[in-house]
Amino acid sequence: MTALKRDLQQLIATEGPLTVARYMALCLGHPRHGYYITRDPFGADGDFTTAPEISQMFGELIGLWAIETWAAMGAPERLRLVELGPGRGTLMSDLLRAARMAPAFLDAADLHLVETSPVLRARQQSALQAASSPVAWHESVSEVPEGPAIVIANEFFDALPVRQFVRTEGGWRERLVGLDIRSELAFGLAAEPEPRLTAVASLGAVLEWPEVALAIAEPLASRIARQGGAALVIDYGYKGPAFGDTLQALQRHAFVDPLAEPGEADLTVHVDFDKLDRAARVAGARTFGPMGQGDFLRALGIEARAAALKTRATPDQRAGVEAALKRLTGDGAGDMGALFKVFAFAHPGLAMLPGFKAANAVGRSSQAP
Repeated sequence: MTALKRDLQQLIATEGPLTVARYMALCLGHPRHGYYITRDPFGADGDFTTAPEISQMFGELIGLWAIETWAAMGAPERLRLVELGPGRGTLMSDLLRAARMAPAFLDAADLHLVETSPVLRARQQSALQAASSPVAWHESVSEVPEGPAIVIANEFFDALPVRQFVRTEGGWRERLVGLDIRSELAFGLAAEPEPRLTAVASLGAVLEWPEVALAIAEPLASRIARQGGAALVIDYGYKGPAFGDTLQALQRHAFVDPLAEPGEADLTVHVDFDKLDRAARVAGARTFGPMGQGDFLRALGIEARAAALKTRATPDQRAGVEAALKRLTGDGAGDMGALFKVFAFAHPGLAMLPGFKAANAVGRSSQAP
């Protein structure tokens, strides 16, 4: 039994069942036993691998995207270059290396990393110790100083807690984590339905409400709409509206029971890009996408970059570049090209962003849980 599981059992016995959102928040961010607080989960020796860890090409192309976006903004003299959930700092390190081709961009940018894990902050410090731009760390995006900003969020929103509701004969009832007769963690439902939920769905359908993601996306989009800039979101997810239980746990690169070992497995959900899009447009931003990661990277020139890398490579290195290209852009089993989506929101004055075919119109819409 994990230390966090004991704490959760005591908490539920004392205070009652937890919402799925609170359960996720405690599993990932508990101050002593939280998954992201206590470890570096990335890479072959961890629990999962992200795109920046697969190949330098990913971060380099995001760097070129940032340079072109900054130029489209009018090349402001001061720029907040922000990454949400920077992992080991690999993406930002590769981005900055690619940005050496644009010294004016590097002169304008100061780096802001939003990271709550002390373990990962230490890895980021090591990865970015040679950065020419000043680096600051923050607990939340709200701490980033005012001004035009380019924000990168790669596999950030999938780790934010969601509430879940299940359609029953009596209406939508919230899914909870409680204790069964053996005092083991178990899913259940709230006694009373949620009166604000009126969506039509079949019995047993699951509706996920990403209130934490929306609480980050909407003020960030409002800031960008007022102060200038753009945000690039890359994650696995779907263009809603849709129903379904997407909560999953990963441990040592395999799916496991989300309730089995709290604090020892990564918990994620699929990102509902439709809700992010609506939140950004409500805040006054212009939105782009979502589109498949493979199409986005090809539009930025990943195939040309791979060809350039292979010209100076050994046979084994060439094979590695080919494998990485397939993993990042392909649509087969285990590939990221179709599963992962790319979405952006920007100041309404930016009619186009690199990699995207066209912008969605700025609009207003309302939403309720």
